[in-house]
Amino acid sequence: MSKKDTAFKNEPMNFDLFADYAPPAAPDSPASAAPPTESAASAAQPHPALSDTAALLQLCERWVSRGWLRDLDLALVRFFERESQHAPPLLLLGAALASHQLGRGHVCLDLAATLEAPDFALSLPPEGDDLNDPPPLPSHVLATLTLSEWQAALNHPTLISDGPGNTPLVVSHSGNTSKLYLRRYWQFEQTLHQEIANRVNADSSLNSSADSPLLKSALDTLFPASDSLDWQKNACALAARSPFAIITGGPGTGKTTTVVRLLTLLQTLQLAQPNAHPLRIRLAAPTGKAAARLNESIAGQVNDLTISELASLLAEHSAASSSSAIDIPTEVTTLHRLLGARADTRHFRHNAANPLALDVLVVDEASMVDIEMMTALLSALPASAKLVLLGDKDQLASVEAGAVLGDLCRRADAAHYTPATAQWLAELTDHPLPEALIDPNGQPLDQAITMLRVSHRFNAHSGIGQLAQAINQPLSDELSEREKHQAVHGVLNNGYADLHHLVLKPDAQNEDSALERLVITGSPERFPNAGEGRINHKGEPIAPPTGYRYYLNTLARERPDTALAFEENSEVYDAWAKQVLNAYSRFQLLCALRKGPWGVEGLNLRIAKTLRSENLLFGNDHTLEKGWFEGRPVLVTQNDYGLKLMNGDIGITMAVPDPRTPGRSLLRVAFPTSDAENPIHWVLPSRLHAVETVFAMTVHKSQGSEFQHTALLLPQTPNPILTRELVYTGITRARDWLTVLEAKRGILNDAVTREVMRVSG
Repeated sequence: MSKKDTAFKNEPMNFDLFADYAPPAAPDSPASAAPPTESAASAAQPHPALSDTAALLQLCERWVSRGWLRDLDLALVRFFERESQHAPPLLLLGAALASHQLGRGHVCLDLAATLEAPDFALSLPPEGDDLNDPPPLPSHVLATLTLSEWQAALNHPTLISDGPGNTPLVVSHSGNTSKLYLRRYWQFEQTLHQEIANRVNADSSLNSSADSPLLKSALDTLFPASDSLDWQKNACALAARSPFAIITGGPGTGKTTTVVRLLTLLQTLQLAQPNAHPLRIRLAAPTGKAAARLNESIAGQVNDLTISELASLLAEHSAASSSSAIDIPTEVTTLHRLLGARADTRHFRHNAANPLALDVLVVDEASMVDIEMMTALLSALPASAKLVLLGDKDQLASVEAGAVLGDLCRRADAAHYTPATAQWLAELTDHPLPEALIDPNGQPLDQAITMLRVSHRFNAHSGIGQLAQAINQPLSDELSEREKHQAVHGVLNNGYADLHHLVLKPDAQNEDSALERLVITGSPERFPNAGEGRINHKGEPIAPPTGYRYYLNTLARERPDTALAFEENSEVYDAWAKQVLNAYSRFQLLCALRKGPWGVEGLNLRIAKTLRSENLLFGNDHTLEKGWFEGRPVLVTQNDYGLKLMNGDIGITMAVPDPRTPGRSLLRVAFPTSDAENPIHWVLPSRLHAVETVFAMTVHKSQGSEFQHTALLLPQTPNPILTRELVYTGITRARDWLTVLEAKRGILNDAVTREVMRVSG
């Protein structure tokens, strides 16, 4: 373990980002039950694994064999048991569970919460496990254990400490619980906390441009006068004065529009300074797909800006040369590429010793950034640079450990702006804040966060927007499970033009027909007026909903004359590929699971066979399942810098003329690029190793994407992965049309009342 991992980066911090705030426990969550008392624990016989290392290892082996625990977790316990003497079994059990929690997205193991809901500590049930003849459940193993007994066992100077040091485990005692970490993740938390605290505590008076007369004039130029409070304008104002800013909001609230105007504002304020150089601005996103989408959005927004008006304003307020240009970058990169990922390591070229050369960094889709990546990012950021995070706090958290954006934004709904901040904003924007959003005890972090609260895409007439709002409401004393179910189904049954709800009937002969019809045609007949006659928020006509037949027909109909050589007519074939890729984005089936008949592995083959039955695809079963065929859509699952393909990129397999054999064709996969001169990147299928067919895509993989018609399919049985955050993320991938499918009635009700729990400090 390196010095960097074992040494505390700075002196212990004396600032708590959230003061004494603690969010209420969600109903039916582990924190809502009572831990075992001493009297209750003594009434049963302790499980042998609590006191016998051999019994513990045997138990862990049984858990691993069922997929409840990972091989990695067991290997860690065996290593600790082998390398240290007299390690208490309870400590080893804690290490196994803490390691396992990382694989499930948690940064640490909360001991009290684990005793309150022990079965939450393992992956129960894993996909495909019918729970027949199960090993002892954690609830049985831990039935007699008390918190004080477990805490007392965490006393082994070689393995565990309560802070800085070089032990592999760290325990943090807080309130009525203790949290057990692997040291690396404890260090991530400490470093991240310190970096953010340093930035939000920075003296805003040092940023003189934030209080200059130019700030108000520039804001008024960027945002036309309005009769109501403009949250985008507020976001730009707050971000202009803070080295660290978060702009969060749901779909259609204008996060990209806001950040483009923010960058224009920052560049204007910078150029007004004497002898100033333009800001070095970089834009980044977690995945290649998210980066490409942000690139496209920002390019369009920059073209719409009134840069000339700001240039004139700049000349009036400063002595800057008339040649000073307000330049806004449009190129977006991935975080891995920005930091300089080193092959086969967890390290990056840019770090605290070799910081990034930039003045402003904007990170989009920040909800997808895990704690390790966010720590690496902040560590590599110069102290003088500004960081702006964009994202929807209510979306699914990162696949890896941590829910950084969600943790930072957990007070965003109520804002908690101090009276001083509220007065400053009112003077700057000419609109006072609602009293409910003002808090004399607001924390410094609160003043750096803006939640955009008005959707410009979804209004009161949008079923997608109304459903997202109904699903996103957390359970509380004011909202019971029954009331939430009623609210969700009230939207689904309201007859909205952009929304359809379908429950499949597994026992009926037509079980497949509804799903087959949907993936082929998009089932426009299920929407009012067959989807005809709608217009979007810009007043533009909306095309009716479609299925996969649309892009496959486009592929065949628009195919260039085969007499045209592929290599010599790149513009013709690029135009064809762009049409097909655009047509493909008109529809996407999303699902929650990877395995099983209702997961991507089962659905991709099922859909391919359905399309083959309509003569839209060609190939035998083996080809459709494991081979290459024209029309195959593929999703890149790992970054490939050699091929310039990023995790999340989607391409379509297309047949082009073989230059060596007239009359024959070769398969190439067409991927869109952000390069106007080379809009399509053609790749040989044999060079693509980390790809999968993507007729069906998991909701996790869909983050950062948007589809005109999205169909969200929920499986037949409840699963811990089915949560309101997953359903919310899935339905908000839809731009114009949404179909919600339940393989069995009641699964949606179960999902929208279960919430993601990410344990962290």
